[in-house]
Amino acid sequence: MTLDPKPKIDLTLQDVVAPAEWEVDFSHLRINQTLFRSFIVTSYPRFVDPNWLEPLIAFDHSLTISMFIYPTNSAGVMDDLKRKIAEMEATLQSDLDRGRAVDPSVEVALEDAEALQDQLARGTERFFQYSLYVTVPAKNKTELNNISQLVTSTLRSISITAYPSVLEMEDGFKSTLPVGEDMLYVPHNMDTTSLATTFPFTSSELTSPQGVVYGINEHNDSLIIFDRFSQENANSTILATSGAGKSYLVKLETLRSLMLGTEVIVIDPEREYLKLAQAVGGDYINFSTNSPIKINPFDLPEVADQGENELGRKILSLSGFLKLVLGELTPQESAILDRALNTTYRIKGITEDTRTQMGKKDTEMPLMEDLYKVLLGMEDQVSTGLAVRLERFIRGSLAGIFSAPSNLRISNLLTIFSVRDLPEQLRPLAMHLILDYIWTKIRKEQKKRILVVDEAWYLMKYPDSASFLVEMVKRARKYFLGVTTISQDVEDFLERDHGKEVISNSSMQVLLKQAPASIERIGETFNLSQGEKRLLLSSGVGQGLFFAGNTHVAMRVVASPKEHQLVTTNPTEYQN
Repeated sequence: MTLDPKPKIDLTLQDVVAPAEWEVDFSHLRINQTLFRSFIVTSYPRFVDPNWLEPLIAFDHSLTISMFIYPTNSAGVMDDLKRKIAEMEATLQSDLDRGRAVDPSVEVALEDAEALQDQLARGTERFFQYSLYVTVPAKNKTELNNISQLVTSTLRSISITAYPSVLEMEDGFKSTLPVGEDMLYVPHNMDTTSLATTFPFTSSELTSPQGVVYGINEHNDSLIIFDRFSQENANSTILATSGAGKSYLVKLETLRSLMLGTEVIVIDPEREYLKLAQAVGGDYINFSTNSPIKINPFDLPEVADQGENELGRKILSLSGFLKLVLGELTPQESAILDRALNTTYRIKGITEDTRTQMGKKDTEMPLMEDLYKVLLGMEDQVSTGLAVRLERFIRGSLAGIFSAPSNLRISNLLTIFSVRDLPEQLRPLAMHLILDYIWTKIRKEQKKRILVVDEAWYLMKYPDSASFLVEMVKRARKYFLGVTTISQDVEDFLERDHGKEVISNSSMQVLLKQAPASIERIGETFNLSQGEKRLLLSSGVGQGLFFAGNTHVAMRVVASPKEHQLVTTNPTEYQN
């Protein structure tokens, strides 16, 4: 016996998408187990700013919002305006003739109508009709009532009045579906400028398809995902008080950048990056007087820029470095030092001829001792004095820091230079030397790199090292390098012109918690509002403002538990 096959049922698209249940009530609509309530916006504020609908767009609950825009005939609008202006003028004149007080609302409406009439006549504005509807979904009636109350309160906070579409819930729901059909048709007159401000295109979003996760947007709880290399330059400046979370944020960015294949080099004054380097297999170089790692400040780049005099550039850099080493120089001492540097290179066969200037393997680079000998050989009192001041770095107590050939090669994806074991007065020297060495080496191969200069105020204290850092920041883009400058001495950093230049040449800036003494300077530099300044004063650890180009948002830094273990420097957590 053969059973008959089941009869075929021809389903249409409507059958597939249609809900199982649909119930229309007086004040809400139920589709399956979800309740919906629609609102009609009936009045708007007189004055608005761009993005004035942002509180509704960023509302902390799912909403369906629809806008309908209807262009109108300007000629018809002009006729209506003339008639309306005449009516309001007659009303005001009638009140005056009868000795009554003039209705201020009529006066305001007349001013607005006359201004709009003038703009329409000049062609600077067009006229539109605008409808705005909001639908709130909820799981039950209690939630629906609570969310509805919050929506109306939010709208009232920006001077908008909205009412539920009572007895028209079905039409209200359909009007907020993405089908472009206004079944309620409750329009409001708007000119071009007012209409433009309703578009939510300036919502504070900093989420891009690719890049690094920096934290949570405090405005709407969205992720801040940003690719610093997508800007006109990849530089970043981070300013905050001690303990505000600067290094925590940078270590998170470092860890996440490594996952994207970006090479990261860090100058670490306080040995805060050791655990991170060990976890990812990075090179951690402890730079000190007893360290086996040596850096020769006289090294030239292995690949020179076409048409550039690398020797002249290096001598300028060395002059700035030696001013840190030797102290303040008189004009006569500066001139003798410049002549001695040129002679030192010439002895090694390196001259103004650019063919002799590339640091090839078979080219012997001068050492600090060679400069010392040249100064002694000049046999005059000033040169001898310079040699004496340099002697302690060649044969004295500080020998070995930068008096030997370089034996370092940057080849790891993460390289950390620690200068914590150096005396305080030598840290700016070491940081300047390391920066110069990195600048010399990275130009050989251009690839995506980030250079982190932690506690940059060490360099900003001295004009020559500050100038070198500024030049590096300005030219970094050319070599696909992003320089991250971190400082906790905010007041001192911003007081100097070099500090302001670093900020102005950084497409990305992060401001975390600030001290009251520096908040006014910060506010002036970054054009902050009073609310933003209060936010920076009251921020917790890892909270602040994130600037990317012309956009900035309030940010909260977040890390996964595994990331937190690698980047935290909280002593209590170390003990646990």
